[in-house]
Amino acid sequence: MTASIESARPTTSDREETAQRLLASSARKSYDPMVEVDWEAPIPADKFGLTPEWSTLYGTALWDEMTDEQRIELTKHEAACVSGVGLWFEILLMQMLLRDVYGRDKHSRHVQFALTEVADECRHSVMFARAGERLSMPGYGPPKIIHRLGRIWGSFFRGANAYASVMAAEEILDMMQRDFMRDERVQPVTRTVSKIHVLEEARHIRFAREEVLRRIEGAGWGRLQIERLNTAVVVYFVMKSMIRKDVYRNAGLDPQRARDEAKHNQHYKDMVRTSGSKLMQFLDSAGLVGGPTKRLYKRVHLL
Repeated sequence: MTASIESARPTTSDREETAQRLLASSARKSYDPMVEVDWEAPIPADKFGLTPEWSTLYGTALWDEMTDEQRIELTKHEAACVSGVGLWFEILLMQMLLRDVYGRDKHSRHVQFALTEVADECRHSVMFARAGERLSMPGYGPPKIIHRLGRIWGSFFRGANAYASVMAAEEILDMMQRDFMRDERVQPVTRTVSKIHVLEEARHIRFAREEVLRRIEGAGWGRLQIERLNTAVVVYFVMKSMIRKDVYRNAGLDPQRARDEAKHNQHYKDMVRTSGSKLMQFLDSAGLVGGPTKRLYKRVHLL
């Protein structure tokens, strides 16, 4: 670890100051999705569900064969799948935050911001659910086995590994949604939902990053391996959950062919690698990338 990285690590004395700033930011700029999103607005037939370049099939032979209507339908299902995975992870995040502050001083600004974040995530969960419903999509989420593993993760992991995993999952959504919210080709409901999530998650990511650095400091070799592995496994499962075979089936495509082409889609791999570079640089600087975990990151194209 370089001296510059060490000097940048937040100390325990910084915790309250950071939390106070984040609380002030929350007071100035927070959103109520039930008010900010026009849930009654029509769904334009010519708008994509998400930025087409973020479709898992963009750039493939199958994409070239599809009509514009088929592409739009596919991206609506993919947007609903992203929202479903986001909703699932928001619920895990709320559980982790509440467990983490359970025994802490409730007068502290750190705990008060954590509770503010829980309130934000609760609104986000409802927002993601409403977005999928508004697009008339099925209730997507992670595969059953990953959903069940989430229960184990949610009740077991603590400390730096929990914050690192949550931060990484949130940044994966963030890297996609920054494109969605700016793209006028995308459905208005997707754009507004993405904008709200990106703006509020910026505070959450800052909070989590500082907690990761604070809690990982001084970790021994054994603990560091556990932290690395847990973070990499969570990122791996979140990324894998973004590509669901039933998404292709429900969009009217041959699910096996679509899955095969998505698996080998170099354009999508490059999008993930480029957009995820900031996340990976942070995890590496914190000592959370190394050894066998690199293989997991490579398998989901983040390295």
